[in-house]
Amino acid sequence: MNRIPASMSRRSFLRGTGVSLALPFLDAMWPGRASAAGAAATAPKRMVTVCASLGIYVPDLIPTKTGRDYELTPYLSQLKDHRNDFTVFSGLSHPEQSGADGHSSEMTWLTAARHPGLGGFRNSISLDQYVAEKIGYETRYPSLVLGTGGTSQSYTRSGVMIPADSKPSQIFAKLFLDGTPDQIKNQMRKLREGRSIMDTVTEEAKRFERRVGSADRDKLDEYYTSVREMEQRLAKAEDWVQKPKPKVDATAPQDITNEADTIGRMTLLFELIPLALQTDSTRLITILLQARGDVPPVQGVTIDHHNLSHHGQDPEKIRQLRLIEEAEFRAFNGLLTSLKAKKEGGGSLLDSTMVLFGSNLGNANSHDWHNLPMVLAGGGFKHGQHLGFDAKNNIPLSNLFVQMLQRMSVETDAFGTSTGASVPGLV
Repeated sequence: MNRIPASMSRRSFLRGTGVSLALPFLDAMWPGRASAAGAAATAPKRMVTVCASLGIYVPDLIPTKTGRDYELTPYLSQLKDHRNDFTVFSGLSHPEQSGADGHSSEMTWLTAARHPGLGGFRNSISLDQYVAEKIGYETRYPSLVLGTGGTSQSYTRSGVMIPADSKPSQIFAKLFLDGTPDQIKNQMRKLREGRSIMDTVTEEAKRFERRVGSADRDKLDEYYTSVREMEQRLAKAEDWVQKPKPKVDATAPQDITNEADTIGRMTLLFELIPLALQTDSTRLITILLQARGDVPPVQGVTIDHHNLSHHGQDPEKIRQLRLIEEAEFRAFNGLLTSLKAKKEGGGSLLDSTMVLFGSNLGNANSHDWHNLPMVLAGGGFKHGQHLGFDAKNNIPLSNLFVQMLQRMSVETDAFGTSTGASVPGLV
């Protein structure tokens, strides 16, 4: 068997001053490629989970009909181009989630520990960290724990929360910038000035490209373009922080800080996901979306998100809530589109990546943790359906987690509060 040179292994990098740019999987990097011409390579399995902690308005998400010929709801219409790439679930939940307050269940969305926050409560290991214990050593970062705030849903085996990285520029630097603090600071300054990382590694990139085939060169060109676009987005986002604000002779209204732009920050985090996965920097990513007390800069929204989630059936509050959540699903659609567009091993990045999007609240208006809204995309499952289960006697969400663990090649038939090794109908 011809061996791939070490310099063309799946951990290949392009290096420059203060920069270490990981490369995506290329045809030339797949083990056994030389001896198995034309054979489809097996891509590594990945898992992404995204939780909207303020809930999702279920009437606009869950179809009334189960099976494959359901009608798209307003939120699922945002994902219409990916109808066969996802499954929507109803009738799933974690049992015994009554906790210290109505939002305590966000601590246990990935753990299934009972009665969160009450006296004597100790959280258990989260789904992502359970997998990280098994395969985390295979990538530079065992997992990426992200969020729009500092809180996360990732917990160690001892029940300690792992703080979330919430600044996209710092996450980008963590993934791609290497060197001393001064070198990294200098490179970030260059990015703000519009100078790409690619400017630093261009010569090495040209040498590398001469050693791969045309398909790999096309893939590299697409990847470099994605890096440049991400840099431009980050530079613009940081630019507003650096610029002084105009002076006006008026009483200042309550300022809406960057933390209020949950959709914008969510979108930037979503844009980092394909880059992190494609370079095999990690195979496990969690994102917690939080926006309590903030009025998001969404056109037509004048009330803070937390207040809107407790709409009390007020039509105006529901209208504004829909505007926010439709924007969230458009961002989710962008993530799926990006993952599906990136090819590897005879398939797409979405084929090898499970993306779970949902909430720890089934009805945020009443803090009800039953009947959780859940959408699972990608990962090689046969999608295109609505799997609905008993609204009064829910199937444990942990049963779905078991299937996700098995898809990640983790041999187990139990996790959390699971009662079986599968969710009926998901294959």
